[in-house]
Amino acid sequence: MIDETHPTDPAQEPSTAAPEGLEELREEDAAIDLDLEAAFGDGATDIPEALSDEEVVPSAEAADLARQVAELTAQLDDRTSQYVRITADFENYRRRTNREREEQEVQVKCSTVSELLPVIDNFERARAQIKPQTEAEMTIHKSYQSVYKQLVDCFKRIGVAPMRAEGQEFDPNFHEAVMREPTDQHPEGTVMEELVRGYLLEEKVLRHAMVKVAAPPEPGTTSSSSEGDNSEP
Repeated sequence: MIDETHPTDPAQEPSTAAPEGLEELREEDAAIDLDLEAAFGDGATDIPEALSDEEVVPSAEAADLARQVAELTAQLDDRTSQYVRITADFENYRRRTNREREEQEVQVKCSTVSELLPVIDNFERARAQIKPQTEAEMTIHKSYQSVYKQLVDCFKRIGVAPMRAEGQEFDPNFHEAVMREPTDQHPEGTVMEELVRGYLLEEKVLRHAMVKVAAPPEPGTTSSSSEGDNSEP
């Protein structure tokens, strides 16, 4: 009996051999893995899993918290600016009220002292004109002079001081020229005589001193009689 079975054709049998070059790639990969493990230790060749969406993208709650923080920061900055402005305004107000109070106190003091200056003038006129002759007159003289001294001491304590204009150069800020006298005994513009005494309250003028001022002598004369003149020299 003839065996009609044909010999097996190698080309028709399924191939179990690896494609050409695949083995070489596998060997190269294995070599690379060995190099990585040697350099970084075990697990260096493991591929990390992809990060979840919650780890990559901030959650809605975190975004809301960040928004609230930004709003609160803006509010804090605004409140801080308001506080600084209010503090500056209050400090300016305090300084202004203190200055106004001091100015008002000076005005009241000036007004009060100005009303009392004629009393001082009368005491000084009395002292210059009255010459006590008897013991009784001397007693009266000493009594009112003690009152005068007490009043002067009160003025000194509150800062009132008399001007000393005689012999000084005329200054319209402190003096009022009520007379001019031609003379060659004093330089022109010199205060020759203080007719009514002026007073200062610290640096503020309470009353200008009424003075007689030296004028240049007239041609051909050395001096002449005084004449009234309310103007400045």
